[in-house]
Amino acid sequence: MSADVRPIAESDLPAWLRAQNTGFLNTEPGTAADVAQLAEYTDLARTLGGFDTDTGRCVATFRSFPQELTVPGGAFVPSSAVSNVTVLPTHRRQGLLTRMMAVELAAAKARGDVLSTLIAAEYPIYGRYGYGPATSASEWEIDVPRTGLDGRRPAPGGGGRIDLVDAAEVREVGPALHERLRAATPGAVGREARWWRLVTGVQEMSHRPYKPAFHAVYRTEGGEVAGLVSYTTDDHWTDAKVPLNTLRVKQLLAVTPDAERELWRFLCSVDWVLKVRTGLRAPDDLVARLLPDARAARLVTSADWLWVRLLDVVRALRARTYAVPGVLVLEVADKAGLADGRYRLDAGSGDCVRTDGPADLRLDVSTLGALYLGDESAVRLGALGEITEERGGALALADAVFRTARRPWCPDIF
Repeated sequence: MSADVRPIAESDLPAWLRAQNTGFLNTEPGTAADVAQLAEYTDLARTLGGFDTDTGRCVATFRSFPQELTVPGGAFVPSSAVSNVTVLPTHRRQGLLTRMMAVELAAAKARGDVLSTLIAAEYPIYGRYGYGPATSASEWEIDVPRTGLDGRRPAPGGGGRIDLVDAAEVREVGPALHERLRAATPGAVGREARWWRLVTGVQEMSHRPYKPAFHAVYRTEGGEVAGLVSYTTDDHWTDAKVPLNTLRVKQLLAVTPDAERELWRFLCSVDWVLKVRTGLRAPDDLVARLLPDARAARLVTSADWLWVRLLDVVRALRARTYAVPGVLVLEVADKAGLADGRYRLDAGSGDCVRTDGPADLRLDVSTLGALYLGDESAVRLGALGEITEERGGALALADAVFRTARRPWCPDIF
């Protein structure tokens, strides 16, 4: 069997959606409404399909869209976000993903994107295309009775208040709050207006019924919105009328420590709630340590999340800031030929240029992606054999240069 890879036409959308659903183990072929919604937000020029040359059937899918990624220091870097990647089981191991990825990365480089991002469903796939796991995410389940929090006593400090709000107010205050959050959060990405319409029920995915949520905002003493949480609850009671309900956080945005602490305290004080599921959070989220009994928050998920693939090393390294000064010469290997070369980074000035000077460190572009947002340790990667140290002390310097005080976090899935 063989297949052609090409950008799809509008007439291909039903077959492309059917293939995507099959790849994600969804037996639904996709309705006319599904296809219409897909057409609304899909750039056909950035949407690839693999088509069997004998049958004409769509057997692989791939889509990208423009994105901005926040890097350490607060700059927004243009990125090409990859999503909807599938290859049908009948056409695996035929190089379809490799061909689609080559088309996309070359196009992203030509567009001037600094890097590419994705969230990997499977770990082993994307490293061979130059992506590295740059952020991770964690989820906790909080046993509310064990927390030691006393809702009858006011929380210390802050001076703010929490108000329940409706979906209309979320659409009003949420986008600006998120902009403040992502400006201060390496790893965060932009949200389009469509995102807010979907999460507040104005727009509904044809294949995923909207479930209304509760919403609350934290306002500072001066009345400024500094935090927002959306959550749902179940309705589970014992025969003896004892509530065993679980509250599930859909999103929690906070731009100050006071807002973050008070929103978690609020969620752990909702009547009839026995458990709180935090949703996927930054791995160093405040939630566990702010509880009088930190063991009341049980870690249930810890996994890689956002993957980064550098396309323009000079622009990428110039875009972010660094914790300490220092000069490093990085020799980057990239078998796709998009980012390979030797680069001199001056972390003090933030400048980066190509160089012919001797390398301090040798590493693959995927390893540089893992380092880029500050979550990974260069010393650790050296111990794993992923970085070769050519100058004594270069690994320790790289560790100090690239790491960030708080760990990067991507609050979104795409």
